[in-house]
Amino acid sequence: KSGKTVPLNGYLEPVKYISLLSFRTWVESYVGLSVEDKSPPHDQWPVPAPNVNSQFWSALVSSVGQENCSTKDYDRVFHSHGHTCQEVFALRYGGLHRVVDAVVWPDTEENCETIVKLASEHGVVIIPFGGGTSVSGALECPSNENRMVLSVDMKRMNRINWVDASNMTAEIEAGIVGQDLQRRLAAVGLTMGHEPDSVEFSTLGGWVSTRASGMKKNVYGNIEDIIVNATMVTPKGTIERSCEVPRMSAGPDVSQIVLGSEGSFGIITKAVVRVKEMPPVCEYLGVLFPNFDSGVATMRQIAYQRIAPSSVRLVDNEQFQFGMALKPKAEHGPLWQMVEKAKKWYVLNIKGFQPNQMVEKAKKWYVLNIKGFQPNQMV
Repeated sequence: KSGKTVPLNGYLEPVKYISLLSFRTWVESYVGLSVEDKSPPHDQWPVPAPNVNSQFWSALVSSVGQENCSTKDYDRVFHSHGHTCQEVFALRYGGLHRVVDAVVWPDTEENCETIVKLASEHGVVIIPFGGGTSVSGALECPSNENRMVLSVDMKRMNRINWVDASNMTAEIEAGIVGQDLQRRLAAVGLTMGHEPDSVEFSTLGGWVSTRASGMKKNVYGNIEDIIVNATMVTPKGTIERSCEVPRMSAGPDVSQIVLGSEGSFGIITKAVVRVKEMPPVCEYLGVLFPNFDSGVATMRQIAYQRIAPSSVRLVDNEQFQFGMALKPKAEHGPLWQMVEKAKKWYVLNIKGFQPNQMVEKAKKWYVLNIKGFQPNQMV
């Protein structure tokens, strides 16, 4: 109504149609940014021509099929970056100095073995690719790399090979995306419980290769606690443990070598993981503290008494204010709206409360005066 509505364009449907009534005011007053300042992206920037090893490429296409291989500029750029601020900035304004020369999408573990074997024979560099959410720079190509660089996108290897309900384990291919894994396990009443912030994009193979941590680690553990066995294809052969047991007291654990390897040793193709029954109840609650120190003290007591829920997170005042600014406009049905109008009429006409003061002031008075909270310290 004020003429200051700013649309946020994106491809995620849940984001496109949400009204964030307080966000612009917060950005302009607290952060000091103006949405009127425009910085248009560079729609076109030169993509270096692919450096193709012709003998390798011919053998690869013959082995895995032309439809599973690409040297198109879009595919190459898409597979040449992660999600760090530096990489996103380079994509938007300056371009990447070096991109992969080709992309291949294997469908089976045998495909991966063929790809690694051919790359080893012809001196081609391999960068495994999962969901592309890396924040460690692992997907960037060194600008001084003169060999052909091949991105191996694992997204077609997304099968759940088996689920053992008696041992509560499952063998799952590395290319499966987190949210798809959650949904498919939930269909049989199970969960892996691993939920990193990137769960809607990242993959099981990416979790293993980065030794990922999840928001529900208090109950389910980090990825190293969930993994029973992992399979990795290397130039020297395929590495995997011969038996599916929680641990072995004989020699080094191969899974510990695979965990956190960031694609340096080979391509992770599948993993055996622990699963648990879906919880009967899932509740989300928030608690307000007067300052950060009291929040930390509470967290310490939770840890000391070992009563942590699956996920607990303490945010500081800036994050708290940011979250409030992102609160969307409430959308409810006609019945709810009618009840709210009745409440409003009663409060204004019968009780004589002043609009635009009662709720905010009542809450503010209670929190500030009775509880003694400080506005700029609440978390």
